[in-house]
Amino acid sequence: MPLDPGCLNGRVMKCLTFFLLLPETLKNKSRKSARAGGKVQACYEVAPLALRKKMAAELYPASANTNIANSNAAANAKKNALQLQQTAPPPPQLHNLNNNNIESSNWQSSHPTLRERNALMFNNELMADVHFIVGPAGASKKVPAHKYILAVGSSVFYAMFYGDLAEVKSEIHIPDVEPAAFLILLKYLYSDEIDLEADTVLATLYAAKKYIVPALAKACVNFLETSLEAKNACVLLSQSRLFEEPDLTLRCWEVIDAQAELALKSEGFCEIDLPTLEIIVTRETLNTKEDVVFEAVINWAEAECKRQGLSVTPVNKRNVLGKALYLVRIPTMTLEEFANGAAQSDILTLEETRSIFLWYTAANKPQLEFPLIKRKGLAPQRCHRFQSSAYRSNQWRYRGRCDSIQFAVDKRIFIAGLGLYGSSCGKAEYSVKIELKRQGVVLAQNLTKFVSDGSSNTFSVWFEHPVQVEQDTFYTVSAILDGNELSYFGQEGMTEVQCGKVTFQFQCSSDSTNGTGVQGGQIPELIFYA
Repeated sequence: MPLDPGCLNGRVMKCLTFFLLLPETLKNKSRKSARAGGKVQACYEVAPLALRKKMAAELYPASANTNIANSNAAANAKKNALQLQQTAPPPPQLHNLNNNNIESSNWQSSHPTLRERNALMFNNELMADVHFIVGPAGASKKVPAHKYILAVGSSVFYAMFYGDLAEVKSEIHIPDVEPAAFLILLKYLYSDEIDLEADTVLATLYAAKKYIVPALAKACVNFLETSLEAKNACVLLSQSRLFEEPDLTLRCWEVIDAQAELALKSEGFCEIDLPTLEIIVTRETLNTKEDVVFEAVINWAEAECKRQGLSVTPVNKRNVLGKALYLVRIPTMTLEEFANGAAQSDILTLEETRSIFLWYTAANKPQLEFPLIKRKGLAPQRCHRFQSSAYRSNQWRYRGRCDSIQFAVDKRIFIAGLGLYGSSCGKAEYSVKIELKRQGVVLAQNLTKFVSDGSSNTFSVWFEHPVQVEQDTFYTVSAILDGNELSYFGQEGMTEVQCGKVTFQFQCSSDSTNGTGVQGGQIPELIFYA
């Protein structure tokens, strides 16, 4: 029985409309079934659901007579679907505040690891369920975040969002943390990445301590230790005490003790708090003269007056110092140092100045409020690299040639000077230029003189300030002597020497033009603090 063409066309229209309205999952399933049955599938693109409904309404209106549809309806419907799909707007982008634009179309598939996907959400508004207003009023920044990620990285955030007293606000104000430091904290929580910089590391350490993120705090401490030097040691000492970081505190003291003059004359010293000032001034092992300590205390007092908005007068300086003034061991200065310095500073009263002068000169010494015992300072250690010494009639001669040796240590130390051999022909004077280099860069040098007594002893020459030497790195020390007399020289040199808790390694230097090497020559001793 032949089919009525109108009926056939109506059935086609109904089937097409039904197909367009099918959920995507069912269509995918039908495609898989067709492949399994070996049937060839037509190529097509499916429009979004809203567009499919619109197309169905246009193709199959309620008032239309389905029997008048013709066989071209299916082709027209497919063509319309393809056109609508092509003219649809592009997918939206996920905007990241770090200027990373993330395509929202299947971005999860292009980042296979959980770490990568979490890192993509850092500082990102996508799915953010909390916002932080970070920084003081007038300089704050709004930072989006995700509670779950923060909570699994910090017990403080967990208590904040999921504890018994969980925060219900959508915006949380954090005025005591710098925005840059807070972003570094969040970046670590999202991605395990740590980006530290010198100007934000202290603020980051504060944030890590506040939110109890010990791994980030440890990284901050390590960063500070590697960048520690005399000019910032006092400031870092103050911060290490505030953050209760004993390892960093110990490292600060090592630098301050060995390089006390540089540390006390630094701008950073004037920025510390009063308790830290008092602790430094009472330090027994400060390796400097007392007039340097006194001058540093006066400089701090002037800076503190300015911080408090006070006039810089002797009275105000005494007031801001309080008892710290009486921690300076003024009587341990030489009379000349006192007369040229503290006595003319106007910070001491006339009675104090008179009593100190009498203490220096009178047999019946008056009572003083200042400590009378000199600081112990640091005892220098010596690494001797030769097992014996000798002299011959034709060596060791000096005519401006360089004696040099390379060394490395297994612990951080401070090189203070060199021990050199002197004349083998009685008393003699030598001029000498000593130098310390690392990878060709001069770290310290000094031009000085020394007098030898004709013995095989070593004679010390010093750098102006001790120089910090890092572990496992070779440094070069050189000496250029100028003198008419022959000198002793070392022999039976050692490539490795254990000196206390420090191991030295020696190797020959290409700078040496006068015969000194590992086995023999000049520069028998390195003088250092450890």
